[in-house]
Amino acid sequence: MDGLDFQEINKSELENEFTIGAEYYGKKYVESVSVVKRQAKTIPLGQMWVLATDGDHGSPDYQESGVLYLLSECVKEGYIEKSKCRYITEAKNRELKRSCLHPRDIVVTKTGVYFGKSAVIPESIPEANTIAHVGKITLKPQYNPYYVSTFLNCKYGYYQLRRRGIKATRPEIKLVEFPDIIVPEFSKGLYSAIESTVQTANALYDEAGNVINQSEQMLMQILGIPQITDTAVSIKKFSDSFAKTGRLDSEYYHPKFDVLFDTLAKFPNMQLGGNDGIVDIKKSIEPGSEAYKDEGIPFVRVSDVSKYGITAPEIYLSYDVVENVDALYPKKDTILFSKDGSVGIAYKLERDEDIITSGALLHLTVRNTSEILPDYLTLVLNSTVVQMQAERDSNGAIIQHWKPSEIENVIVPVLDLEKQKELSEMIQKSFVLRRQSKQLLEYAKQAVEMAIEQGEDAALAWLKDKVE
Repeated sequence: MDGLDFQEINKSELENEFTIGAEYYGKKYVESVSVVKRQAKTIPLGQMWVLATDGDHGSPDYQESGVLYLLSECVKEGYIEKSKCRYITEAKNRELKRSCLHPRDIVVTKTGVYFGKSAVIPESIPEANTIAHVGKITLKPQYNPYYVSTFLNCKYGYYQLRRRGIKATRPEIKLVEFPDIIVPEFSKGLYSAIESTVQTANALYDEAGNVINQSEQMLMQILGIPQITDTAVSIKKFSDSFAKTGRLDSEYYHPKFDVLFDTLAKFPNMQLGGNDGIVDIKKSIEPGSEAYKDEGIPFVRVSDVSKYGITAPEIYLSYDVVENVDALYPKKDTILFSKDGSVGIAYKLERDEDIITSGALLHLTVRNTSEILPDYLTLVLNSTVVQMQAERDSNGAIIQHWKPSEIENVIVPVLDLEKQKELSEMIQKSFVLRRQSKQLLEYAKQAVEMAIEQGEDAALAWLKDKVE
């Protein structure tokens, strides 16, 4: 029958005691494993490690700074998205010693929408910890973590993870299923080439982050935003508080917000939205989980967006989710801005995108680019200037919600165009570095696949040509 994929498997051919469902033996999975097994030498992943465990099963109190704590969305293909990480105290990190992470440890997301992503903890992260949804693998000294992680990210590794992750509700792989994953072995020459490529990519990623940080620091210096503490208290008259704002929560009237607005008043400024605002604000849709598909239109949620870019989403929507689906696609220079969950994340699109964003992401379009540059506005939206306004309006709730009516009233300082251009150029530089980083990671993945399919020599020659 057309479109029917089936595979006949004898009982003696069943590979493990954990999964005997039909999906496990799907054609692409079986063929992928067969290709790997044709290699001259392979080794089960379980024979390569000295330790494999998962992360913390508790709910630690997050801090403003301290030891990095990786959530599943922090683990990308080949790198750690630090902007998505939380922090815990040094004491809590010592308490959670089983899930402590160190340079050259491999992390793998083992459940949920971020399933099957792998990266190596780089030297730039001397210590970290992680959540239960992330697996930790420490290899024996003779095995290269960069190669193994890249293999897990390529199709031959990912398919082995994915076939074990087929569950009734959401993808999930248990630690007990990791040891049987088959890894092809090659020479140290290929391992070194993969490691060098990934490390260069990680260095470019870090440099991109540094450039972003420098632009944010420059903005703060220009504006003269002082160091603002949470220790002060404020006493407000009724006429200056509830009668004016309709807010009774004390946090809204914290003196630090007065300091912020007094500082901004020294500069030309504009309201973000409204009739005379900087941008037009457009809402997207929230179709509900029942509309989620395995293929179709990429569905981008807040967790897929950072100030550095959009991660390829794991959820899709059908093309008939709405009558005029093209109208929902965001265009070049549209700023995606989060209003729910992690509020106040802004990312400017570098090109038109055939994606649908969740209702938690607003689409901002600058009305007059001769007055406000989109890159500059994105920088301001991600800065302390707007993050403090988000904090004030959302009242520090655990699950934050920032009302569009409040977002419209956000105050944005308008610097002269030359200064905006200078800051915008720094933003563009950071994105160039990020693209270079991701391209190198893709080359590393392709090289591993080529080594499996065409031989190590062909892979090394191809990779050398690409990275030099």
